[in-house]
Amino acid sequence: MHALSALSPEIRQYLLVTGNYWAFTLTDGALRMLVVLHFHALGYTPLQIAALFLFYEIFGVITNLVGGYLGAHLGLNRTMNLGLGMQVIALLMLAVPASWLTIPWVMGAQALSGIAKDLNKMSAKSSIKLLVPDNQQGTLYQWVAILTGSKNTLKGVGFFLGGALLALLGFKGAVVAMAAVLALIWIGSLVMLKKDLGKAKAKPKFRDILSKSRAINILSAARLFLFGARDVWFVVALPVYLSTVFGWGFWLVGGFLAAWIIGYGIVQSLAPAITGKQRGHVPDGRAAFVWASLLAMLPAAIAIGLAAGWSAQIVLLGGLMLFGVLFAVNSSLHSYLIVSYAKEDGVSLDVGFYYMSNALGRLIGTLLSGWVFQAYGLEVCLWISTVFVFLAASISIALPRHSQVM
Repeated sequence: MHALSALSPEIRQYLLVTGNYWAFTLTDGALRMLVVLHFHALGYTPLQIAALFLFYEIFGVITNLVGGYLGAHLGLNRTMNLGLGMQVIALLMLAVPASWLTIPWVMGAQALSGIAKDLNKMSAKSSIKLLVPDNQQGTLYQWVAILTGSKNTLKGVGFFLGGALLALLGFKGAVVAMAAVLALIWIGSLVMLKKDLGKAKAKPKFRDILSKSRAINILSAARLFLFGARDVWFVVALPVYLSTVFGWGFWLVGGFLAAWIIGYGIVQSLAPAITGKQRGHVPDGRAAFVWASLLAMLPAAIAIGLAAGWSAQIVLLGGLMLFGVLFAVNSSLHSYLIVSYAKEDGVSLDVGFYYMSNALGRLIGTLLSGWVFQAYGLEVCLWISTVFVFLAASISIALPRHSQVM
């Protein structure tokens, strides 16, 4: 406690925001795995299980758009705490008798969880902008990378946690245990998180949810295609392909994807070192273009390799590892740029608009992943991914460029 009190107020708040985000992310990843495994065991079809998450994604788009406005009006401390509280309610909604767990009820709980997740994420990402002075862009990049990377690593850990809790406590016991722990963290956050963090001095109007910044609009468009490019083959097509073509069991598929997400998160945390922070550089629009261009070659190369009849396991799994590394760097660059571009007063408006584009890209990618894979197969999903990344790269050409030394 003495060591904690010796830290600066900004670092203490950063640790608190990060701790909140970590706790939420663990429950988010665990809940997803719990729902998939439990309802699979109950005999739900893959399409029915996918439908359980439909509202989760749709409400993510809406929440990011409106959440930024709420953050500017109410303060980021309130929106973060609201997200934690809503996740506790969402977990408890699933701790009901088994006869209540109908598809509409579970979709409702997932919708609430989706709202909670994006309120929490928007608040965490926006808060960092307010805790780092504008003249310390290298520190800002490092803090954003750590927050973003650790979040994805813990989401993968959450997948494992969900399976372990289901085996040890059963479905109801698992959601109650997670709700109890998260409720304690929520109470601590209510007491310790800085009041009025991120509250705009000038009250924004509702129309201000649409960004007026050219740089943020361009970056948001690039983000939409970037995440659509990942999810068009990763969300539905890849797991089904691993199961049907490679003959992998559910646990092997789930474990592999969880490990991929953990590795992806680790690379995100290391992105500043990879992109030249140690040489005194922070990324700009040119860096976003270059890294997106490198990424665009990979899905095309995997598709060509599969079409040529090369070893599918070597081509797909090796390509997936490389894709994860390059995508993680791209994602971390974008996460830094949005926080850097956002104006300090009412930062959540800009961040919320940007992550609305992120959520919309995920939604489009998820829908295309199921339809295109079913109709045309994995190779076509990969070619669409290639087109999407090239669009992200092309859009990134218009991003601002600068030369900045830390």
